[in-house]
Parts: sequence; structure tokens; C-alpha cells
Amino acid sequence: MTSNKWVRQTHRWLAIAFTVTVIVTFVALAQEEPVVWVSYVPLLPLALLLLTGLYLFALPYRTRRRRTGQPD
Repeated sequence: MTSNKWVRQTHRWLAIAFTVTVIVTFVALAQEEPVVWVSYVPLLPLALLLLTGLYLFALPYRTRRRRTGQPD
């Protein structure tokens, strides 16, 4: 599997993990005595989603520049 496919697959799984952590956070905070630190749990998958998303966003520009022969 090439690195681009690996990043794309990782991004998809991170999106699933982020969705699950947000749902768990909503359920945990809806309790009578919510645990406040649970609200920080979705931040890790969100940060990783940001990194992989930025990489995937820049990928077409990077390959286009490489095809035209322009230096990075």
C-alpha cells in the first residue's frame, strides 16, 4: 500500500474514531454528575484528522508541481 493510500485510509478510520468519541462525550456529559475531562477526549482524533486532512488537501498541488517540473 502506498503512503498516499495509507494516509487516506488512516484519515477515514480517524473520522470514525472522532465520531464515536463525540457520541461518547455527549452521553457522558448528559449524566447527572458529568466528568468534565471527558470533553477533551475528541481532541486527539480531531488533531490527527487535521494533520491528515491538510496532507490530503496539499497532495494534488504537490503532484501537479512535480509533473510540471517546478521545484518544491
